[in-house]
Amino acid sequence: VQLQASGGGLVQAGGSLRLSCAASGLTFNNYAISWFRQAPGKEREFVAGISGSGYSTYISASVKGRFTVSRDNSKNTVYLQMNSLQPEDTAVYYCAADRKFAASNPDYWGQGTLVTVSS
Repeated sequence: VQLQASGGGLVQAGGSLRLSCAASGLTFNNYAISWFRQAPGKEREFVAGISGSGYSTYISASVKGRFTVSRDNSKNTVYLQMNSLQPEDTAVYYCAADRKFAASNPDYWGQGTLVTVSS
């Protein structure tokens, strides 16, 4: 199983980014995908999750109203749309896969993509 996160970069506060997570080596629609982030010196934090079908999503309270998660099973890809970004959103963002929706410690992890939000 391989998960490839991409789309990170440097953005000014108030800006937007869309992260992508491309998966291979698994039956994609059997797996829920979650996004986590880890800021320097902080613990890893769950950000958002989406079920294998895409019908169920869960967004962390810390980003609710600004971030949305979606998936395109025909492309084996999950997206994290991040709007109204703030400096506190600066972190390495990871996507992860598990058969269980919103698993706290998914079985498979991607390598992470860095998001930096300048004030």
